[in-house]
Amino acid sequence: MIHFHWSWVLLALPLPYLFRVLLPPQLNSEQAALKVPFLDDLSTGATKMVTKPQQWPLWLAILAWLLLVVASARPQWLDEPIEQGISGRDLMLAVDLSGSMDEEDFLLKNKRVNRLMATKVVATDFIRRRVGDRVGLILFGTQAYLQVPLTFDRETVITLLNESFIGITDDEPATSIGDAIGLAVKRLTKEDVKSRVLILLTDGANTAGEITPIKAAELAANRDLKIYTIGVGADEMLIRSFFGTRKVNPSKDLDEKTLTAIADKTGGRYFRARNTEELDKIYQILDELEPVEKDKQYFRPRSELYFYPLAIALLLMGMICVNRLRT
Repeated sequence: MIHFHWSWVLLALPLPYLFRVLLPPQLNSEQAALKVPFLDDLSTGATKMVTKPQQWPLWLAILAWLLLVVASARPQWLDEPIEQGISGRDLMLAVDLSGSMDEEDFLLKNKRVNRLMATKVVATDFIRRRVGDRVGLILFGTQAYLQVPLTFDRETVITLLNESFIGITDDEPATSIGDAIGLAVKRLTKEDVKSRVLILLTDGANTAGEITPIKAAELAANRDLKIYTIGVGADEMLIRSFFGTRKVNPSKDLDEKTLTAIADKTGGRYFRARNTEELDKIYQILDELEPVEKDKQYFRPRSELYFYPLAIALLLMGMICVNRLRT
């Protein structure tokens, strides 16, 4: 919609008409000249030429005045309102991209998918619900990388999460949980905020990195960083082979003891996700543990439009001046 920033300037629109009505008219040379009543008798047989004054310059002047007043009122185009974050919470997601996340032991719409795909689907809905929070994304395998710094732009976080793939961080089948926590501590303790939260999702144990998970958790606790850990992976899985069907535990490498200790040291909780439904339920519980700010603030982007009527008004005034010079 169009909005006038200084709408009171529009009160100046009738000023030329008021000046014309209230001020006494100025006599021109023709009105002040000596009138000769018998002039027609002096011009024998001469045809009197009467030139009718042009009206279009007056209408151009009126239009130019209207456009100048409109430009002075500073017209602006207001876009759709955008929600602004005011909760003061920083929330970082750390997602494991090691090779074991390629294990297809999750079901999504009756279709078997790997752990990473299930994580993307559930985490996407969770991120969209975090209105008012600054959200960031860390991806880790052998090394930990900051994929998205803290931002209110949740759609960007979702896009880059969905574009991630196994092996993007490295080519080795290793997991650096401690480094991921350490990177989160570094990124989440730079500014004063009401709450700092890390949600760490993995399906294995710490097998790489420069710092142990417990030591990293102690650093996080000293910086008032709360960590929620999620262990993903089914407890059992049927494998068909030439020799028949057998049960295996695809989550035998999951270090639940360490993940529980990390959460306990920082005042968080450890969750176990054996299927897509449990994973979705965990993120719903996290919404309850870290509620979204209910009060919302909106910002409407503005685009200035005053230069359009101003340019047309200047063009019209130029046409009037050229006409006066020619006559």
